[in-house]
Amino acid sequence: MAVQYRDYYETLGVDKTASQDEIKKAFKKLARKYHPDVAKDLPDAEDRFKSVNEAYEVLGDPEKRKKYDTLGANWEHGAEYPSGGSYSGFPGGGDYEFNFGGSTGFSDFFESFFGGRAGGGGASPFGGYGGAPRGHSTRPREGADIEADLLVRIEEIMHGSTREVRLARPSADGRPGKETTIRVKIPRGIGEGQKIRCAGLGYPGINGGPDGDLYMRVRLERHPLYKPDGRDLDSDLVLAPWEFVLGASATIPTPHGDVKMTVKPGSQPGGKLRLRGKGLPKGQGEFGDLYVTLVVEFPESVGDAEKELWQDLAEKSTFRPRG
Repeated sequence: MAVQYRDYYETLGVDKTASQDEIKKAFKKLARKYHPDVAKDLPDAEDRFKSVNEAYEVLGDPEKRKKYDTLGANWEHGAEYPSGGSYSGFPGGGDYEFNFGGSTGFSDFFESFFGGRAGGGGASPFGGYGGAPRGHSTRPREGADIEADLLVRIEEIMHGSTREVRLARPSADGRPGKETTIRVKIPRGIGEGQKIRCAGLGYPGINGGPDGDLYMRVRLERHPLYKPDGRDLDSDLVLAPWEFVLGASATIPTPHGDVKMTVKPGSQPGGKLRLRGKGLPKGQGEFGDLYVTLVVEFPESVGDAEKELWQDLAEKSTFRPRG
């Protein structure tokens, strides 16, 4: 199956020599612009956001970025990197494809390059067992399990959901299978890295043995407003310098709805405020917390009138940060 190469650097609008900090800043800027909760008037916002999220999933991870940079546009020739998107070149001849058609939240390219992998146990994709050739045994053997990433939104974790995933499994002799649509139940409160078992949807068994299982490994979609930390969430509140001095009232978005928060006069950049129970589900009726970090932002440029005010403040203020 032909899969189009994706230039993740172009998606984020950064050079290939960009630092991790530059990549992070580019992602945050674009994520805020295209997140469906924010860009409700843009018809292609959701697709653009998924592309940005996927690009940062790769470039924001040093190991994934190194692998991506090493193979580049010639990624299809990297036989040492088989994946659940498309297994090929296994002993015994033929291509053994296990495709999701870009329905896991990631593109076909991501699934083929970074996607699923054969799990432990069971008959291997080329008919052996535990990596051994098939030989002439007629003993029934269980098919190998398969693992694949499933991109899950924070909103789905909050309430639970059901997703439709397109799936094409290889037949027992390795021929491409017919594409079907399966419904994957995402339990409320599931966490990053946990797996959802889809029984009997792995590789076919050998000699009448049972089929292996498909395990969908949860990957949390990166959100422009908050970052999961276990069951807690971290968020930034950007304030002007005078709001730190004078205090401020701000509206904080949370997965539970907006919350009014008061910033006390004299607060310092880097300080954290805690909103109890405004994080992710962690039990029956229980939730983690949302931690808000105070961040200061200065204007990049000011007009003449504003500049005079800053100069007047500098002359009259008794504050001396360097003693």
